[in-house]
Amino acid sequence: MSLYLFALLIGVVAGLRAMTAPAAVAWGAHLGLIPLQGTPLAWLGGNIVTWVLTALAVLELVADQLPKTPSRKVPVQFGTRILTGAFCGAAIGMTGGAWIGGAIAGAIGAVVGTLAGADLRGRLAKAFGKDLPAALLEDLVAVGGAALIVSAL
Repeated sequence: MSLYLFALLIGVVAGLRAMTAPAAVAWGAHLGLIPLQGTPLAWLGGNIVTWVLTALAVLELVADQLPKTPSRKVPVQFGTRILTGAFCGAAIGMTGGAWIGGAIAGAIGAVVGTLAGADLRGRLAKAFGKDLPAALLEDLVAVGGAALIVSAL
């Protein structure tokens, strides 16, 4: 049961920041916190993959602050979040032989994270009078949440 919860939660992170979840899962695999050795996803913990995903996550955090960045709810952005959530959920589920359930939980979490994250960020931006503090708070929740999820595995 806990694997499904962690898969759902990493999906929520993917809904907030599409590349933060894969970077966190890669680091978890790289550090041995997510035991993917001997599975089809063993490559996820490799040096190159871990650093590439980390760079993509950092670039996403920067790009999210730009005024021309599209909404996370447009089809390409939304679909990417669902795919990364499902992928990360599958990786977590794979550690317990439940990759399909993990993928489903991760995809559901990504939908929740995308929609709830957009709504909450909009409300916070309105309360702050500008978007930047809300965006930075969301970044902190995504990165901190991903680190907590991976370390709890």
